[in-house]
Amino acid sequence: MSLPTVAIDWPDLPTTVAVLSTTRQGGVSRAPYDDGAGSGGLNLGTHVGDAADVVARNRALLRQQLPSEPIWLSQVHGTRVIHADRNPTFIEADACVTMQAEQVCTIMTADCMPVLLADSRARVVGAAHAGWRGLADGVLQATVNAMRERGADHIVAWLGPGIGPQAFEVGQDVQQAFASWKTEYPAFKALDSAPGKFLADLPALAKVALASVGVTSVAGGEHCTVSDPARFYSFRRDRTTGRMASMIWIKR
Repeated sequence: MSLPTVAIDWPDLPTTVAVLSTTRQGGVSRAPYDDGAGSGGLNLGTHVGDAADVVARNRALLRQQLPSEPIWLSQVHGTRVIHADRNPTFIEADACVTMQAEQVCTIMTADCMPVLLADSRARVVGAAHAGWRGLADGVLQATVNAMRERGADHIVAWLGPGIGPQAFEVGQDVQQAFASWKTEYPAFKALDSAPGKFLADLPALAKVALASVGVTSVAGGEHCTVSDPARFYSFRRDRTTGRMASMIWIKR
């Protein structure tokens, strides 16, 4: 039986590249890692307090829909990019790229935004963990550059489920982290009701970051994790919660 997944509308995705993005539904985790409706949740994170054997069962369910074991990164809100061809085991990084067919690049999230990338000729794919810290420090630029080092030319991107622009309230520290960015996108909206607070638009910031390295074909960004508790885990909303995964690989 197939797991519930996010419908991915990505017109420019090459036909020889596959993608998958999970929801909180379809697994065996119990509250607070459940599906939000009293049934089993598909928590894929080993670091959030869920029982290890339960997470292993969830990952086994996911593995049935994949060509190989995913690359499970230890994400730290940084900018390190690994080449999955050389580092197929668990490693600390916030992005990975691969040229190897059926190698599954994977990002786990629960409000930060997963960004999947593909070379239009399907020679290289990548996945990046794009929270505000990683975006400010250049994780998307680093991922695109790593793909180009491996021969990617025209790169297209998809922005996965993350905290939406109506839910992401931040302080001046976050706004100032992007103060030097020149953008036509209204990435920060001041809150009149809370001086010094802003609503931040992660998809808009991701588009700016990608455009700065020549990636302008960008799909997705419409799924808000906070406002859709029936489908998505959200750390901002629930604090103790599970993790979803977004994955990309080259078909054999």
